[in-house]
Formats: sequence, C-alpha cells, structure tokens
Amino acid sequence: MKEEKGVLFGLYNDETELMSAISMANDKHLDIMDVYTPFPVHGLDDVMDLEESRLHIVGFIFGALGMMTALGYMSWIFTRDWPTIFGGKPYFSFPAFVPITFELTVLFSSIGMVSIFYIICGLGPGVENPILDNRITDDKFCLAFDTDGMDQAGVDNLKSFFANSGAAEVHAKTI
Repeated sequence: MKEEKGVLFGLYNDETELMSAISMANDKHLDIMDVYTPFPVHGLDDVMDLEESRLHIVGFIFGALGMMTALGYMSWIFTRDWPTIFGGKPYFSFPAFVPITFELTVLFSSIGMVSIFYIICGLGPGVENPILDNRITDDKFCLAFDTDGMDQAGVDNLKSFFANSGAAEVHAKTI
C-alpha cells in the first residue's frame, strides 16, 4: 500500500506572481516540494536552483551505440558474411553506409533518451500521478509544500506565506 503524504499548495493566477513567490520561499529557506505550471516558464529553473539536465549525455551515448551498431553490422555483413561487389564498389563502401548509420544513430539516441527519461521521472504503464488541482493543467500555477511531520505552527507559517505571496487560493490535500 502506498504511503500517503500531506501537501499544502497555493494556486497563482500569473507566472510572475509564482516566480516572486518562489523567490520569497527561497529567501525564507522554505523547502519547496514541487512547482506545477500549465506551460514552460522561462527562468523557473534558475529561480528554483535546479541543475542542468544530463539527458544530452545519455543521448550522445545511445547515439554512439547506434552508430557503432550500424557500422559494425554493415561492415561484417558486406566484408565477411556476404561479400558481394555491387557495381564495381569495394566491399567496404563507407559512403553507402552513411544514410543507414545516420538513421540508426538518431533512432538509438531518441529511444534511449525517452526510455531513460521515463525511468528517471518514474513514468510508465500503471503509474498513477497525483493531481493536486485540475486547473493546474489549464490556467493556474501551483507552488506545493510537503507537510508530513510538520506541526500546526509550521502549517500556519506556510498559510501565512501563501497569503503574503499573493496566492489566489490555498488548499491542503493528501496524496
């Protein structure tokens, strides 16, 4: 059975209000659980002090694996397994291998990046993600705090933070 945890979240009408609320939370050293937005917000990573994703390194590794797979198989097939001369070309005709090598590089890179992204984010078949509020995917911006193990004074402190930061609504939910 899944453990349930308490969440206190505030809904904002504008991304600028959300950004200033995150800055206020950072100044007060509050531990932000997550931020939900209906569209990507420019500069949100910098304000939340998130480090750069290393997914591009994974893409390069899988792309190199795809390139080596394509060149390795084509080299083995056309020079050792089934050496056939096509139109006077040599057995290892690299210019003819370039399109297939490119396509396998892109294929391996894209499938590898998507797979690793799903694994890192905990996504996949059968995963149920909690929905704090249906309007978050439409027009509201959400700043959420984990309230597990927090006493009533801490919860009241978070509620006053939301009131001071301009939150349109404040809700508590168990997810």
